[in-house]
Amino acid sequence: MNKEAHLVLADGTRFSGTNFGAEGAAIGEAVFTTGMTGYEEVLTDPSYCGQIVTMTAPQIGNTGINREDREATRPALRGFVVRELSAVESNWRTAESLDTYLEKQGIVGITGVDTRTLTRHIRDVGAQMGAVGTEDPATLHDRAKAAPPMTGQNLTGEVTTRELYRWTEGSGVWSEQREGARPWHVVAMDFGVKLNILRCLVDEGCKVTVVPATASAQEVLGLDPDGIFLSNGPGDPAAVSGGIATVRELLGQRPIFGICLGHQLMSLALGGQSYKLKFGHRGLNQPVKDLKTGRVEVTTQNHGFCVDVASLRDKCEVTHVHLNDDTCEGIEHVETGAFSVQYHPEAAAGPHDSRYLFRRFTDAIARTRS
Repeated sequence: MNKEAHLVLADGTRFSGTNFGAEGAAIGEAVFTTGMTGYEEVLTDPSYCGQIVTMTAPQIGNTGINREDREATRPALRGFVVRELSAVESNWRTAESLDTYLEKQGIVGITGVDTRTLTRHIRDVGAQMGAVGTEDPATLHDRAKAAPPMTGQNLTGEVTTRELYRWTEGSGVWSEQREGARPWHVVAMDFGVKLNILRCLVDEGCKVTVVPATASAQEVLGLDPDGIFLSNGPGDPAAVSGGIATVRELLGQRPIFGICLGHQLMSLALGGQSYKLKFGHRGLNQPVKDLKTGRVEVTTQNHGFCVDVASLRDKCEVTHVHLNDDTCEGIEHVETGAFSVQYHPEAAAGPHDSRYLFRRFTDAIARTRS
């Protein structure tokens, strides 16, 4: 702490501040998220693998780090950028400070950055590779320029589970488990799953088995699931060729529900295409319209790639759209009924407007398995 640090983007733009967390240097795609709360969930969301994340909320760290709000056992992001690191942490669940946590986890942080200017630059120019740390700016710039872009990167191998496991924990005090629900067996393919997604499935009464991203269709079906879930995850969906091939084989075999990367992989398995957004959708206040009900939901999102709906014409019905830019936020396969959304209905952190999608999934299972 207190060492001078810099964030240098590939285009040469530099932001200076003070180091916290781990020292050294980290390289990743510089992005921003607009959430006013939930920095611990951001830190531990596996979908941020390979990225340097800027928080647009001005003060971060005031509630410290606790044991309950983590979305994975460890953070996968490369670096963390804040306007002001809180000098104190005050919350009854606090176990340690943000500074101490990032130091233990080997994550480079920088505070004192003009995050408003940084966010506007990323918004105007686009997300790009950057380097952050205590090295001199010229070295950091060289690192950023030499770094491969996010396009073409399959990062699921860095965040997926190595072995199959059972998940039994629900949301606890934050939600109630569905009364009288049949214990449907759901196999979740882990491309970088957030733990609150698994909790929401348990809340719906599901028995959940989590399998690695590399699991074959035969291995998934060999577990005799009632339904199959495709998780969120990091990187370029088009680069996850093995996952796309597996999903293609699974379509029509069981009811399927996908979130974020899972949505993109399902779309690609159906013959669609994806493309990179200029700066992505990341935050807790993204407006989405459910075209089936006409209801507008405030959603949590974290993605830099999107599905080209024109490439899925006549194969899928678009079910949800983003009201800021009309991009695709949800589809349903006409032939099999498999459905997916680009955003995060488990909302950790964020509003609970979209939790109904987990019920829609179990209802789909009930129609086919009863």
